[in-house]
Amino acid sequence: MATTGKITLWGVEVFVATAEEASISGAARRLGSSAATVSQQITNLEGAIGATLLNRSERPVTLTPAGEMFLRRANTILNEADQAKAELAVADFSRLTRFRLGMIEDFDADVTPGLLTGMSDDLRNCQFLLETGASHRLFDLLDSRALDVIVAGDMGQASAGMEVHPLLEEPFVVATPKGALTGENIGEQLRRMQLIQYTTRHYMGRLITAHLARQNLRITHRFELDSYHAIMAMVAAGSGWTILTPLGCLRAQRFSDDVDLHPLPFPPLTRTISLTARRDILADMPTTIAARIKPLLKDKIVGPAVKRYPWLHDQLRVL
Repeated sequence: MATTGKITLWGVEVFVATAEEASISGAARRLGSSAATVSQQITNLEGAIGATLLNRSERPVTLTPAGEMFLRRANTILNEADQAKAELAVADFSRLTRFRLGMIEDFDADVTPGLLTGMSDDLRNCQFLLETGASHRLFDLLDSRALDVIVAGDMGQASAGMEVHPLLEEPFVVATPKGALTGENIGEQLRRMQLIQYTTRHYMGRLITAHLARQNLRITHRFELDSYHAIMAMVAAGSGWTILTPLGCLRAQRFSDDVDLHPLPFPPLTRTISLTARRDILADMPTTIAARIKPLLKDKIVGPAVKRYPWLHDQLRVL
């Protein structure tokens, strides 16, 4: 292949996105571009390098040997570019033109708007791109450099090359139909009711299932759902009980008057929500954002939850 043109940073970013998505259309969605543009950028890059990098006729798209070799260098190029842009922005925050934030859905109605409003006052020339979703999806987007910073539930271990700022610890709780439990022996009462399971396709659902197994609690269930609202609607309607976090329960506030929350009637289980960013890319910006989020958590999440459920005091806490 003849060498023509120049290697551009945009072309490298398009190549990496296509390699990681294994799809032209997937890369286009991730980059907010068109499939035609992605395809043309890859053609331009291959022409500049003088080698075919991707087998675009295959489904999914695969790397050629040259592509595998170049991908290692491409990631280094993009990391260096990110760090250079971040260093310039840190020197003068008004120069930051784009900030890509991932937030778990638990925060999208309360914490996220307050955070973005405050940051927009400081970064007046910055475009803010927000992605909400499950923790595992946000970590994938951070790993692939599609996001700069994420706020998500810890997934058991921190990835190499990441900096982690713990924000909030919350216990898992039992949610039951209003007035369904009476007196003592809550565990026995729950065994006689139908469990509505949070999906084990997500890390949090697997965490709950593993904890129940450690207690030798083999509770059968007919429903496994990935929606807090759907789960809480079924609990409120008397269809069964569930295990969620206070954040998950309170996200479906319209059902709160028809649901009771209780501590787990067996050894406790908690999760930590943290801010995670690639190390040494954004200087002290992740620390600054974490410090900005914590008062919002205390005011928007912890305060109202403890007021409604005083027994959560010292269990639901800002770190």
